Amino acid sequence: MRLTRYTDYAMRVLLHLGARPERLCSIGEIARAYGISQNHLMKVVNDLAHAGYIVSVRGRGGGIRLGRPAEQINVGALVRHTEDGFDLVDCGSCIIAPVCGLTGALREALAAFMAVLDGYTLADLLAKRMLLGQLLSAAARTKAKPAKGSSG
Repeated sequence: MRLTRYTDYAMRVLLHLGARPERLCSIGEIARAYGISQNHLMKVVNDLAHAGYIVSVRGRGGGIRLGRPAEQINVGALVRHTEDGFDLVDCGSCIIAPVCGLTGALREALAAFMAVLDGYTLADLLAKRMLLGQLLSAAARTKAKPAKGSSG
């Protein structure tokens, strides 16, 4: 199974915010830390805010932060929210689906995959929060500096 980039970005946003619960963060800061598009993140952040995973504070000095404690953000629930569908293959249009063993095996595999994710919260993924914060800060500083020999 492969999760979409949308889910990947949603997890990255929550991890970034969870590593910095004491302050508001900007979308630009998160984009720089991961080296990803700020425009793509804006859509993800808007969705996460509407779903209550994060809170957006507007105006000067604004930013985003977790909308609930990391212990209350279930990874499986987040993946279900951000993914459109979980059909690993299109069995619905296949003529042998009613008698094919693959359909049941894939359904069982997906259930096991989601059961594992359901067993984790954002807090579990943030067990090394201080180190995570340090790595994100270092990455943002590195990406913010112009390359040697470039103008700017």
